[in-house]
Amino acid sequence: MFPTGGDTVGVRSDAAMEVAGLINPIQPTPRSFGEALRQHRMTARLTQEELAARSGLSVRAIRDLERGRSARPYPRSVRLLAAALGLTAAEQTELSDLTPVPGGAAATAAMAGPSQLPGAVTSFVAREPELAALEKLLGQAGHASGDGTAMITAIVGAAGIGKTALAVHWAHRAAANFPDGRLYLNLRGFGPGPPVPPAEAVSGLLAALGVPPEHWPPGLDAQVGLYRGVAAGRRLLIVLDNARDAEHVRPLLPGSPDCLVLVTSRASLDGLAVSEGAHVLTLDVLSDYDARELLDRRLGTGRIAAEPQAVTELIARCGGLPLALAIASARASVRSDFPLSALASELSDTAGRLDALDTGDSFSSARTVFSWSYQNLPSAAARMFRLLSVHPGPDITAAAAASLADLDLPKARHLLRELTRYHLLSEQIPGRYDVHDLLRVYAAELAAATDGSAARQGACARILDHYLHTAHAAALLYPLRESITLQGPPRPGVTPERLDDQQQAQAWFEAEHQVLRAATVMAADSGFDGHAWRLAWAMTSFLERRGYWPEQAAIHRTALAAALRLGDTAGQAAASRDIASACARLGDYEQSRAYLTECLRLYRQIGDRVGEASVHRILSWVAEQQERYLDALSHGQQALSLSRASGNRFGQAHALNCVGWYHALLGDYQQARAVCQQGLALVQELGDRVGEAHTWDSLGYAEQELGHPAQAISCYQHALSIFRELRDRFDEAEILVHLGDSHLAAGDQPEAHDAWRQALTILEDLHHPDADQLRGKLRSPV
Repeated sequence: MFPTGGDTVGVRSDAAMEVAGLINPIQPTPRSFGEALRQHRMTARLTQEELAARSGLSVRAIRDLERGRSARPYPRSVRLLAAALGLTAAEQTELSDLTPVPGGAAATAAMAGPSQLPGAVTSFVAREPELAALEKLLGQAGHASGDGTAMITAIVGAAGIGKTALAVHWAHRAAANFPDGRLYLNLRGFGPGPPVPPAEAVSGLLAALGVPPEHWPPGLDAQVGLYRGVAAGRRLLIVLDNARDAEHVRPLLPGSPDCLVLVTSRASLDGLAVSEGAHVLTLDVLSDYDARELLDRRLGTGRIAAEPQAVTELIARCGGLPLALAIASARASVRSDFPLSALASELSDTAGRLDALDTGDSFSSARTVFSWSYQNLPSAAARMFRLLSVHPGPDITAAAAASLADLDLPKARHLLRELTRYHLLSEQIPGRYDVHDLLRVYAAELAAATDGSAARQGACARILDHYLHTAHAAALLYPLRESITLQGPPRPGVTPERLDDQQQAQAWFEAEHQVLRAATVMAADSGFDGHAWRLAWAMTSFLERRGYWPEQAAIHRTALAAALRLGDTAGQAAASRDIASACARLGDYEQSRAYLTECLRLYRQIGDRVGEASVHRILSWVAEQQERYLDALSHGQQALSLSRASGNRFGQAHALNCVGWYHALLGDYQQARAVCQQGLALVQELGDRVGEAHTWDSLGYAEQELGHPAQAISCYQHALSIFRELRDRFDEAEILVHLGDSHLAAGDQPEAHDAWRQALTILEDLHHPDADQLRGKLRSPV
């Protein structure tokens, strides 16, 4: 309700009269909510002030309820009053039953002021958190700020997101709380024609409040003062729809705490929040569940249930945008004889999707509604918006946007903030911006019409250069990754991101994972085959460590096809090796060996001994999985020889661990420990954390088999700490299994089971077949 404080004349008169016997304590059956509230208050021997203090409502709100001025209290207010009065469940029900229904006679009588609200929105769904926030703010109005100003709520969001629908829907729900008037004004901040000027807007509000034009003083400032004077003391709901910005709204804000103002805008209205204390509600797209409910209400449950797959596709094509869903459902409703799958198929064509969402009405066609936001942009921001359609998605950073648009970083940041301010972009994660799918389609149309193919191709080349040169530098921070030859320096206008260490590289790969995958596919589809296979190469270590092996195999198949089109032998070899590594991780050892055999031939053809050594290391691991330990040792020794011949010290360190490990598997634990200790000294000297972790693992196994479980546990704990630091999930799981084995050998079964359970969680998350074996281990009696 709207508490205002104010006078307390007669507050105690009810109680005093009852004590004096002037009021019959046996009350008649109440005929209204106000009468019932007054009876319960007197029975509880509370003054209006005391009830206000207990309930959190204002004295004026309670007085208005008892007098019938507030005809339809909110359920929340009823609950607060019932709790404050200590009513029984039956009494609460009786009180609630006296609450007038919307549109009832009591509500009509209470709302004698002007009512300009548009018709109630049909098929309104969802937005429960926002509706709850509005109801909460309603209860705070009048005393929340303490400065006597109106309560202001701004509902902001992208075009077609449902801002006006929410504002109007809630305004109808809350109308009975504003008996002095419900005013509505479309400010046309975004739309056909110019925005409503302040003088015209103030004139409209004065007229709605019943002030004759002959009483209006000359000049905008004087008219604003008159408007605020007329609004003072009145309980008004004022809906200012489609505002251009905060300045567009300021002259229209009343100075009365009894008023509530709802503002909708595509602009963020941050200034209104800062200077006027406005509460900002930012609308997002509908969830799949809510989108399905919207379609269900418009098309009927039977039709929705008959084509569930088509409904899922419709929701996906509309991207949860209420406007798009409304258009799609309207088209389906008009042609009820058409299957929904036909409409879903039409919307699946990206190039023609906005045509399918064209109603012929400028106020309800997606393309036209989007254009009203775009037309308000300065030229530099408009260009950035168009070029973002070139980006592969799903989101972009300011650094990448700077390269995309050939700008410096501060300018790119400024333009992204400007696009976000008008909700043509959203910043779901700090520093990362994304474009709604339908807005991306619209931006691509604009780019094709405005920028031409050469400009778009240049932007495509720059963004791929940005990701390739940053990813290449990041990959080289993983010590074992050999360098590859790039196609030259970055193009003019491209500024790759600087990453100083392996932790920064890992964080960058994690943040850009989905973008890099999309960029690789875009490069292959756009004629940038050199970028395609090199981007895939750069992602390998990250994908392996995170356990994304199916994705690794798929992305490198794309890379291999690109390298084959180029006739690039080095690219073919790198892609074949990384496909083989993924296949081995996935347990397809035969296919892995086939790719590795071809890869070995290609590396020998170009004389790349570092590449040959890396193939032998993978071949040794494949042989190990097939329990061919002598073959595994042979491949490890060949990798060591090739690494020494090429002077690759990182390769030597890993090969030493490889050779030591296979000595251990063949039962020569002393030799295994000696070789692995050589490898450990080398990786520590080189600062190779990956190699150090793997070597600690090998030493742990050797110590375990030599009958030294305490030393084994220590080695495994060193390895585990490093793999967790590197976020290498599969190897973390393997170390946990080995650590559990050592704890069991040391007689500590609880610690063993704890380590195995942690490993099982990771393996299940990776859908790795070793999880079955580990479950059996946990079930087996010791």
